[in-house]
Amino acid sequence: MLTDTHAPFNEDNTILSKLARLNWPLIVLLFALAGIGALSLYSAGGGSITPWAGKHLVRFFILLSGAIIISLINIRLWYRLTYPIYGIGLFLLIVVEITGHIGMGAQRWINLGFIQIQPSELMKIAVIMALAKYFHAASREDMARISFLIPPLIMIALPVALVLIQPDLGTSVMIVVAGIAMFFIAGAPYWMFITGGAAVAASIPVLWMFLHDYQKKRVMTFLNPESDPFGSGYHISQSKIAIGSGGLEGKGFLKGSQSHLSFLPEKETDFIFTLWVEEWGFLGGLILLAINVAIILYGIWISFRCRHAFGQLLALGLIINYSLYVFINIAMVMGLIPVVGVPLPLVSYGGTAMLSVLIGFGLIMSASLHSDCKLPRMQ
Repeated sequence: MLTDTHAPFNEDNTILSKLARLNWPLIVLLFALAGIGALSLYSAGGGSITPWAGKHLVRFFILLSGAIIISLINIRLWYRLTYPIYGIGLFLLIVVEITGHIGMGAQRWINLGFIQIQPSELMKIAVIMALAKYFHAASREDMARISFLIPPLIMIALPVALVLIQPDLGTSVMIVVAGIAMFFIAGAPYWMFITGGAAVAASIPVLWMFLHDYQKKRVMTFLNPESDPFGSGYHISQSKIAIGSGGLEGKGFLKGSQSHLSFLPEKETDFIFTLWVEEWGFLGGLILLAINVAIILYGIWISFRCRHAFGQLLALGLIINYSLYVFINIAMVMGLIPVVGVPLPLVSYGGTAMLSVLIGFGLIMSASLHSDCKLPRMQ
């Protein structure tokens, strides 16, 4: 194993020095998002800090503190723990199948009494970590060998299969897309993506047969939401009405009629962007999007600064995963894609999604703080 060129206890590696070099602009942006989430949840609660806004802020402060602790831990430790973390994630997905808590027709949560965790959310992080480690020492010749690419394909397929059983199509799609992105940035040959895309296109009729009835209904509603405006198309119809009624500057804080008159469903979770735009308008929506774009660009910048492939792949993979949250949620509430139940990170109410996102940013900041570390070249 190669060793780090820096002494482990020199001035540059003290906790105080690391805190001084922490990615504070990124943390400020995360605070801004959480603040928007708190305002939106305060409004969703009818102008009350309960039941959502207060818990949202408490969770954010606790989990952000955890993310900072994660960032201070040397990236070499996370490198060594990557495969065990992936294994624990798979184990938790299996536990969900056996004893998981059922909610809204799906078995996705493990009830610990004081909190419910959704292992599929945490598995998104674990898959990216595992792929980053596997591809860390890969050469161009390795990436051209089919035998070398089979293990990472299995790393993606196993959790996707377990998540689909729950069933959770949205999370499955996110794991697959993030995994494909990892293959791409690691340098997998283009023919692989072309062949895979053709295979998926050809298998759509078969895949359609395996979808649950409610999933088929979501797709049909996406294609024609007006076909059942008071049934399966109700969510997206009300969301479009609320977004359109916000206009340029919005109706004003606590004055969103669609949300406060309970026309807008799931306003504290999946459709919180709709609530925000109705009250703060097109300009408010642009501000929220600008913050997310700044976060994504910051993550890409951190990736480019890393001098080891593991940090580059990890940071870029995690920021792609974050981008998927943002894109899918906003596209979903605007009717651009079917409703799949993906929250808007740090804005929607929900503990496990926030936990997953902030763990990801903790690892990104760890890659930034330890960008000069030398990692072993052997798998």
